[in-house]
Amino acid sequence: MRPGTAGRENAFVEFGLHGAPGTDVFWAAAGAPVSLPADDGGWVTLFLWRGSPATLAFESWSEPVPLRRWGDTDCWYAEVPMPARLRVTYQFLVDDDAHADPFNPVGAGGDRSIAATPDAPAQPHWPAIGDADVLPLPRTRIRWSSERLGGRRTVRIHPVGGGGPVVLLLDGDDWLYLHPAMAAFDSAHASGEMPAVTLVFLPAKDREAEFACGPELWEAIRDELLPLVAESGVPADVDRLVVAGQSLGGLSAMYAALEFPGLVSRVACQSGSFWWTPDAMGLPDPLGGPVGGILAARLRERPGLSGLRVAFDVGEHETRMLPHCELTEALAERAGATVRVSRSASGHDRAGWRHALLRDVAWALG
Repeated sequence: MRPGTAGRENAFVEFGLHGAPGTDVFWAAAGAPVSLPADDGGWVTLFLWRGSPATLAFESWSEPVPLRRWGDTDCWYAEVPMPARLRVTYQFLVDDDAHADPFNPVGAGGDRSIAATPDAPAQPHWPAIGDADVLPLPRTRIRWSSERLGGRRTVRIHPVGGGGPVVLLLDGDDWLYLHPAMAAFDSAHASGEMPAVTLVFLPAKDREAEFACGPELWEAIRDELLPLVAESGVPADVDRLVVAGQSLGGLSAMYAALEFPGLVSRVACQSGSFWWTPDAMGLPDPLGGPVGGILAARLRERPGLSGLRVAFDVGEHETRMLPHCELTEALAERAGATVRVSRSASGHDRAGWRHALLRDVAWALG
């Protein structure tokens, strides 16, 4: 309860909610999370849940927040302090089940929602997707049975504006089923902010293994996947390739740019896991090792990256990631790469990377 609200019939009037909490009038006015300015320059954001006890869980920005009950009503709530400029994915945990926010029309898959403070930059090309909406899928799909990687996976392909250079989206299933990248790229192209491209949504089967700094994934992409894309019937310039990756995917994209320069010369990297070393995942604190990890060591040995265009972005609230990313950015530029650096209004969260994905792919294509 906010200071000064004790004893009032409705402590949520400041948030635009009227009627006694738990009544039909109150619930009829309930909507997406509402933020009010806080004294420290940040925000206090109200989250509401109706029914049973629940916990508010965020993607990466905060520890879970137990909800409080208003009297003996069915109104459960949390008033969460948030910093300036934050977009975050969240969900409600009830027993062993996860739920999207039923009052919030902006979702990410069937059991997640997205909240943003009023000062977070807009993401104009990303449509609001509710928890019951089913995202459309690209009509073209190929079945990739990889000899190098083993197993089979379905890779979907979508031509934007008739198709063009290939944009390889690592963690492709997230961009298909959680965040509507196909619609966003189409919208950005229609507005003139994105050239014609061909999106290739590459799902990961084992992220920790495939996105480690090893050659197998990129040999398979070069020798197996891209020939299949070229034969798919969708217009696709496989000789002009942009790789877009986040977290471990960003690490893998940069590794490919160093070790497979004839294949990867354009990268859009959001919150790359540049703390990674071969033994980091087994440590109590994976981010506590050498700054920049193995990739910084490789960059120091790789001058002559003048053919590389790489856009780096990282969430401004990822305080422990920033030193690793800042060193990698500086070393890449020192090695001759054309570098763009930005910071998103987020933590380690795909909801915050969405605008950077569109902007940086367009920039990487020059």
